[in-house]
Amino acid sequence: MRRGFKAEAERLSDQVRSDLKLGTSDQLPLERLAASLGAEVRSAGDLIDIERLIEIDEKQPGAFSACTFEIGDRHIIVWNPLASIGRRTSDIAHELSHLLFKHEVKDVQKIGDLTFFGCDADEEQEANWLAGCLLLPRRLLVSRLRAGASVDDIVERYEVSPQMANYRIRATGALRQVQAR
Repeated sequence: MRRGFKAEAERLSDQVRSDLKLGTSDQLPLERLAASLGAEVRSAGDLIDIERLIEIDEKQPGAFSACTFEIGDRHIIVWNPLASIGRRTSDIAHELSHLLFKHEVKDVQKIGDLTFFGCDADEEQEANWLAGCLLLPRRLLVSRLRAGASVDDIVERYEVSPQMANYRIRATGALRQVQAR
C-alpha cells in the first residue's frame, strides 16, 4: 500500500464514525452506513435460490463472499448467507470501503457459467484495510482492551471473526499500547 495510506484509512474511519455520531466503542451500524452512501444491503438468499449459492461454493469454496451492484444511481451490496456472521460483517464492510473510496470495476472473472467483477489488487488491499479500520478502529480497540475486554469479547460484541480481531489488535499496536501503560 502507498505510503501514508494506513493513517489515512484510520482518519477516514474516524470521520465516518463521527458522521454517524458513534461513540468510541460503538459497533458500526453497517446498514446505516450503507444508507448514508446511497446503498442497500441484501442477502443473496433473498435474490436467488440458496441451492445456487451452495453450487457456487462447491465449484470454488469461498468464491462468493459479497459484491456490489450498481443499478442507476443505487448500489446494492449482496452478501453470502452461507458465511459466518464475522465473515459477513467483514465482507459488507469491505464492499462499503469500495464505495467510500469510489473504486471502479476493473476485472471480469468467470467460474463455470458465472461471471464476477472485481477491482484491481491494490484497491482490494485498500478495501480490506479500511474494512478493518471501520469495524475495529485503533481507538476502539485501545478503549476495549483497557476496559479488560478479551478477543472473544470483541468478537462477540462487534460481530467480527477472531482472525479479524486478532489481526487488528496486532496491526494497530493497541495491545502494546495498553500493556505499556
